[in-house]
Amino acid sequence: MNVSALSGQDTIIINGRVINDLADGNCCELTYPTEIAAVKTGKNGNSIYALNTTGKQADLKLRLVRGSDDDKFLLNLLNNQQNDFPGFTLLTGQFVKKLGDGAGNLTSDVYNVSGGIFTKQVQGVQNVEGDTGQSTAEYEMKFSNGPRALT
Repeated sequence: MNVSALSGQDTIIINGRVINDLADGNCCELTYPTEIAAVKTGKNGNSIYALNTTGKQADLKLRLVRGSDDDKFLLNLLNNQQNDFPGFTLLTGQFVKKLGDGAGNLTSDVYNVSGGIFTKQVQGVQNVEGDTGQSTAEYEMKFSNGPRALT
């Protein structure tokens, strides 16, 4: 039996705001940099397993059109974090990927992220040879939790 997945019209929400001013290419990347568990095999094939709760952490990279309303929104949040780190309200968000099966049925692939902070400043570049990347702003965030659900 064939299985099909049609994807598009994804939605990204940060602190209740739908992010629309996305750039080109991989404009949103949600990754899990740490393993969720470890296993070590020793003498006589004995194995030891350990849960790694830091594996729940998710990294989010957003590429936006530089100077757009969403760039200004996220820069304001980043500045709030920099100006008063202990008083900063942690970021929340949602990344929803809409999937169709080719027969009219839809599934939402949902990542609910919480406990977020910005981990890097927005970098800049000047290029005189037509590099369109100079017109993008890249934000990097880390969230303490990022479970996935299919609905």
